[in-house]
Amino acid sequence: MAKMMDPKFKQSRRLGLNVCGHPKAMKRAERGSARSDKKLTEYGKQLLEKQRLRAYYGLLEKQFVNLFKEAQRVQGQTGPNLISFLERRLDNLCYRLGFASSIRQARQMVTHGHILVNGQKVDIPSYRCEAGDEIALSRKGKKVDLFKENYNTAFPVSYPYLTKEEDFKGKLVSLPNREDIPIEIEDQLIVEYYSKNM
Repeated sequence: MAKMMDPKFKQSRRLGLNVCGHPKAMKRAERGSARSDKKLTEYGKQLLEKQRLRAYYGLLEKQFVNLFKEAQRVQGQTGPNLISFLERRLDNLCYRLGFASSIRQARQMVTHGHILVNGQKVDIPSYRCEAGDEIALSRKGKKVDLFKENYNTAFPVSYPYLTKEEDFKGKLVSLPNREDIPIEIEDQLIVEYYSKNM
């Protein structure tokens, strides 16, 4: 299975956005680089926003395009639909709940069978959760000290669509609204990019 394996710090500096969530990822970028001063064309801005969103959630181009097409078919605005779909991915929700310290680690947890959704093992990182779904560590996952440490030391969940519960569980209480999702992306630019390039 193909996956994004680029160096995350280098990618964050190139895209001008902390796509890995590590506090030191943007340290060198703050000093300023020639690339950040370069004036981008309209197409360049659209491409950059698309690359930022794709890198943030760790998707390959083909997965991203398929998700975009699905977001177009659903009722509502395409940009917010796309970001809502991405936010409801199982690997991302595990990261948001604090089971993992990064989306990459969360993806590995899911593929190794450490996560239960409504009491059933799910090992597909792209599995899309629905409102009311309960996400929990499996019995095997509760024995891994790293996962327990992540969960206990993670910042308290402050997303209106998620609740963190005792015994290494969390719940997606509602579908996420665009304004509640903490990413700095102009989704309209992504819609414009694909409207010209599909």
